[in-house]
Amino acid sequence: MQVRRIDARISVSPQIDPADVTELAAQGFAGVINNRPDGEEAGQPEGESVRLAAASAGLAYTAIPVAGGFSHAQIDAMRAALDAASGPVLAFCRSGTRSTNLWALAAAKAGGDPEEIVAKAAAAGYDLRSIRPVLDSLSAQASG
Repeated sequence: MQVRRIDARISVSPQIDPADVTELAAQGFAGVINNRPDGEEAGQPEGESVRLAAASAGLAYTAIPVAGGFSHAQIDAMRAALDAASGPVLAFCRSGTRSTNLWALAAAKAGGDPEEIVAKAAAAGYDLRSIRPVLDSLSAQASG
């Protein structure tokens, strides 16, 4: 399991296995956000199996599957999941990129500084240049 920390509230990773959830709890995570649709790839664990493992480990679990583009409903759901978390959260998808992008969009929509958002993602190994104009727009709307 390759966990990349974005900031104190969120880390991202590629697909996790239900067996990884106990280790996530031991590392201090309070919740798991699944950004991967079931059936995206052969052999991928079903979201329900990760949800059950999270419940057994005492972690919150939220499914916000993303296929294709990002909707405002998904962005708002990500913000709500992060706001409701009682501690650090791990968001996962196939590679961690969708989870990072969704976090960034949610942070910008909440008024976060796009420069800071891009820098945090870059430090974790993710390039947000392709969505930077959207981050700027969402942040400006929140501030206006």
